[in-house]
Amino acid sequence: MDRILSTHVGSLPRPQALIAMMLAQQAGRAVDAAAYDAEVRRAVDDVVGRQLALGIDIVADGEESKASFVAYVNDRLGGFEPLPPGSGPVGTSFDGSREHRAFPEFYAAHGQGRVPGSRPPRRVCTGPVTYRGQAQVAADIANLRHALARSPGVAAFMPAASPASIEGWNRNAYYKNAEDYVHAIAEAMREEYRAIIDAGLLLQIDDPRITSHYVVNPDVSIAEARKFAELRVEALNHALRGIPEEKVRHHTCYGINMGPRVHDMELKDIADIVLKVNAGAYSFEAANPRHEHEWRVWEEARLPEGKTLIPGVISHTTVLVEHPELIADRLERYAKVVGRDHVIAGADCGFASHPSADPEIHPTIVWAKLEALVAGARIASRRLWR
Repeated sequence: MDRILSTHVGSLPRPQALIAMMLAQQAGRAVDAAAYDAEVRRAVDDVVGRQLALGIDIVADGEESKASFVAYVNDRLGGFEPLPPGSGPVGTSFDGSREHRAFPEFYAAHGQGRVPGSRPPRRVCTGPVTYRGQAQVAADIANLRHALARSPGVAAFMPAASPASIEGWNRNAYYKNAEDYVHAIAEAMREEYRAIIDAGLLLQIDDPRITSHYVVNPDVSIAEARKFAELRVEALNHALRGIPEEKVRHHTCYGINMGPRVHDMELKDIADIVLKVNAGAYSFEAANPRHEHEWRVWEEARLPEGKTLIPGVISHTTVLVEHPELIADRLERYAKVVGRDHVIAGADCGFASHPSADPEIHPTIVWAKLEALVAGARIASRRLWR
């Protein structure tokens, strides 16, 4: 490498026509399959083209085909059924979290900003977990390849949900315990992971639950949260067995929570467990004000030989567009700790977690942030390789 490369976490804004189709599907209304597939391909072509035009080095399909980074598995995993009406909260939820308890007035006023029906439904596991998403992952791969056809040699990644994230999304009513459940999910999702790798793409594992478990469960101690994460990393590594580490990037964060964030699990309490994931690169939140100081953790954490950090240097938690000079400063801090060849410029999280007419960050701001990301990486590169 002769410079700092740039990438992001995965989800990017969707066109309104595609959002409308997704919301219609979630509401149970009929959507023409051919028209939907064509709209997804157009969206992928556009979002990849925009990334390339900005100069992003490692691009993705923007997760344009997915209703969310984790709910997309509803159509790809067997063994699940719709939840009966009135089933109550399911899996991971910020309702009742440490944050909600500490700032109830804020979350009452600002925590319900999404359009009704914009969140995909959750399900319950009632039988053995199996993988049946071969056609869907093949379509995602084909769409990304189509978008990259005119840009040979460009590196690309495809995100896939971690076993822990899926475990937290859908309730278990079949397996005798959480360990059996998450390992069954891992074995099923291995087929999707292999398909992405076999297609010549980088695999990104989206794994926010190993860090967010602490904040959404107020009665859990740090020690208990670490034990929780250890088991989920073990299950993930089971799914990744035999896959070259350099083909895998692991992403963890604290979810789309645009709140005070005073109860996020600190990186110092989880970094050693994250490094046990069989991946070549690690993506994490580093730009928002609750975590920017944590670059110092890597002075003690000791990044293993050959591994790479992808710190977030732009954030999904603010509409402020980061200045390229600030982005460069952030990258330089990491480069001085782990070496310039072991840092890639990334984002804290994705920018389009669910289809919604009222997105978390307006698309125009998302693209301005990504433009600043590329500019900041170039500034840092000039400083580090001068």
